[in-house]
Amino acid sequence: MKKISSIIGVLLLILIIPVLQSCDNDDDGYSLGNFQVQMATVKVINGANYYLVLDNNKTVWPGATAVPQYQAVDGQRVIANITLLGDQYGSYDYVAKINYLNNVLTKSVEELTETNEATFGNDPLRMRQIWLSASHLNVDFLMRMPSQKKHRISLVRNTTAESPSDGYVHLELRYNDQDDVTNYVARGLVSFYVGEWGKADELSNSIRGIKVKVNTAESGEKEYVFDFNKEEAQAPLVEDVAEGVSIE
Repeated sequence: MKKISSIIGVLLLILIIPVLQSCDNDDDGYSLGNFQVQMATVKVINGANYYLVLDNNKTVWPGATAVPQYQAVDGQRVIANITLLGDQYGSYDYVAKINYLNNVLTKSVEELTETNEATFGNDPLRMRQIWLSASHLNVDFLMRMPSQKKHRISLVRNTTAESPSDGYVHLELRYNDQDDVTNYVARGLVSFYVGEWGKADELSNSIRGIKVKVNTAESGEKEYVFDFNKEEAQAPLVEDVAEGVSIE
């Protein structure tokens, strides 16, 4: 009887070994222990169903999620912590497990006029990094936190000034600290939708790029130039950017 039990045990072990090996050896190069953090845009299909568009325009289907309570809003920018599970899932480039999604302040380009210029302000901004993705201009900055009033950061087209005809879209990054600052410094991140002129849009063929003027705290007025015919290196992401920082 012991001999029969031993034989059965060996047979079971032989059957189990290939299964264990198939779990450890990932032919697709993906492992449940490997995760990545990327910026992405939420695209709502219907109801609570959504997928992600990464900044390289690759699409991700949430095959599993650790944040089932996440309230998806179409067009919302996020810092996405994901674990890729496989390639080419239906019409999507990847299927992944969503480990967490951290919402990023997402705004559109606004028009600055003589009547609303004071609303946008032009206080010095402590810049860390600024980069252009497929359809968004992303700004990583430092701010002195307010005690009561929310600060405001905006990307505007200044209708009170004439822009040069050089083939670029001329924009200004405006910051309003509402005259309410403390000594506590926090890090902020904002994404502005520029798809009307961005790399992902067909109109970009007739536009050389985007120029953004900023009143920086470090060196005064500075202009950042983004050419559509050049690949901009995306700034490295840091996960300690606070969600819900006191800015709008």
